[in-house]
Amino acid sequence: MAQAHFSAELLDELNLLCLYNLDTTQAGLKVHAGSASPGAVAAAERLYEKGLVTQADGGYLTPRGREAAHHAQELTGLLDPAELTT
Repeated sequence: MAQAHFSAELLDELNLLCLYNLDTTQAGLKVHAGSASPGAVAAAERLYEKGLVTQADGGYLTPRGREAAHHAQELTGLLDPAELTT
């Protein structure tokens, strides 16, 4: 079985999904091409192409995007060293 890994592009997408506030459906993101990193701009476009956000520059999460953001944020919480106990 091939070893799975997170590419730089996938990490950019996951990082963007982690910025969404899942406590409300009324808050979106705007990724400004002039001030955001090129990786974040490209990630927003890819998320749009995948149907996870409503606009190529962010916008709101779609239902599928909301699920993806939930999983991304859960994974971040599980792997965050500050959350781990010995």
